[in-house]
Amino acid sequence: MTDILSNPRREATGAFLVAALYHFVSFPRFESLREPLFALCEENGVKGTLLLAHEGINGTIAGTDAAIGTVLSFLRAQPEFAGLEHKESRASKMPFVRIKVKLKKEIVTMGVEDIDPTQVVGTYIAPKDWNALISDPDTIVIDTRNDYETAIGVFKGAVDPKTKTFREFPEWVRENTGLHNKPKIAMYCTGGIRCEKATAFMKQQGFDEVYHLKGGILKYLEEVPAEESLWEGACFVFDERVSVEHGLKEGNHKLCHACRNPITAEEVTSPFYEAGVSCSHCYHERSEEDRERYRERQRQIALARRRGQQHIG
Repeated sequence: MTDILSNPRREATGAFLVAALYHFVSFPRFESLREPLFALCEENGVKGTLLLAHEGINGTIAGTDAAIGTVLSFLRAQPEFAGLEHKESRASKMPFVRIKVKLKKEIVTMGVEDIDPTQVVGTYIAPKDWNALISDPDTIVIDTRNDYETAIGVFKGAVDPKTKTFREFPEWVRENTGLHNKPKIAMYCTGGIRCEKATAFMKQQGFDEVYHLKGGILKYLEEVPAEESLWEGACFVFDERVSVEHGLKEGNHKLCHACRNPITAEEVTSPFYEAGVSCSHCYHERSEEDRERYRERQRQIALARRRGQQHIG
């Protein structure tokens, strides 16, 4: 992996190191790792979310460089995760409020039986080779993320399935028979994990030439200069930074804490925006009772801040 401290192209700075990671592997003892992993994160002030399942590990964590190094070393000391890779970015503020280590059925939920990325998967394409692939007229480019993510950024010319959850993706593929009209399928997602299952599913459905962006959008934005980029917009991330841009710099989006949609500076000026209560995406989908409940939550957050406490909820 490229070290964040030695990459001359990286522009992002910040006190906190953010590590996004996943690893597919047969991991029947996953339940036994939860408590020691949680304790180690708490002891080192590391926050974020880690998912453990029979099929491996997935998550994003943040902390000091030393603390993240300690947790990653612990994970790689497990025989199953010796080959664990991760992607790094930085945050000016701690982007998570707590540490969560969860036991799950899947480390990324697709809901399709018999999909095993350790057995069948698409062909990895390095970020430096991605532009040539998606510019090929024989290629269909598919964004495997959900609609609130694609709303703020996509690769030029990509097909957007407009799914609400990753569970909807298999049905979208089955319904779109036109995907067979071109020989090559190129797929991408935020950090690469959804494409592991998505490309395995596409192979299962009879697609032959299936490719995916290694390291996902995050690795592309880290390694490909803005002047050469075919990425348009910002990349949604699942933490308090909300979005990142080229060089993995923190973006300018905010998060509506009522509906969890990213919102732009322009949308903040909307008459439907009220911090923590509503935005133009959700105002007409919520009742006044809902908004009053959100206002009470905001009041509790403000009260906790005045007391020098952290409100979680």
